[in-house]
Amino acid sequence: MNKINQLFANSQDQKLLSLYFCAGCPTLEGTGDVILAMQRRGIAMIEVGIPFSDPLADGPVIQSAATQALKNGMNLHILFDQLKAIKDQVQIPLVLMGYLNPILHYGIEAFCQSCVEAGVSGAIIPDLPFKDYQEVIKPIADKYDLRIIMLITPETSEERIRFIDDNTDGFVYMVSSAAITGAQQSFDDAKQEYFRRINAMNLRNPRMIGFGISNKQTLEAAQQNAAGAIIGSKFVTLLSESKNADEALDKLFDALER
Repeated sequence: MNKINQLFANSQDQKLLSLYFCAGCPTLEGTGDVILAMQRRGIAMIEVGIPFSDPLADGPVIQSAATQALKNGMNLHILFDQLKAIKDQVQIPLVLMGYLNPILHYGIEAFCQSCVEAGVSGAIIPDLPFKDYQEVIKPIADKYDLRIIMLITPETSEERIRFIDDNTDGFVYMVSSAAITGAQQSFDDAKQEYFRRINAMNLRNPRMIGFGISNKQTLEAAQQNAAGAIIGSKFVTLLSESKNADEALDKLFDALER
């Protein structure tokens, strides 16, 4: 069974925590150390960012991390080599998150095959049109048992949400707001209503809420209305500041208690 499906099948209402970091930042060689530190500290699933020079959905924190990673020399070939080197030590799901251009340049089938060889369970491609996913990407991803995760926002119609739910597997990524990534202090009433509205739809796939989670209030709001939460910008900031994954995780867990 794909590790993503296995994670949610075994979670038994446990509120999961997934973290994002950008491969190649703060150092080119540190990808494996960051992943293993996260696993050691109980993170349920890891999103590994593929740096790209022209991101659409990323705020300044993740844009800066991607810029640094590219300056450090990170690319998909290096990333897959790094992931293969630790594959036998990683038990939790790894999900690559990145834009379509580098994946097309690498080759779709080559990308899917490399994911399997490197122990990657899924991919999130924010700028992937759903029609292209269905007609081009999905048949190849299914061949390699790779989950392609789609995003929804407060502006996504109920019809489209159900269409996404019916045609994907793994989980649905609920973006907390129609905005770029970045830490927030709280979720307003409109976001809370969005969470409750999607929760009431009883979707087939589990949901993870991301964008804006940085403290106890936003974490609990996400976890109360989904299978778990995804934290990106807050952890990327702490990792960039400390240059050490365990120190960054210490500071993150401390922030999530407040």
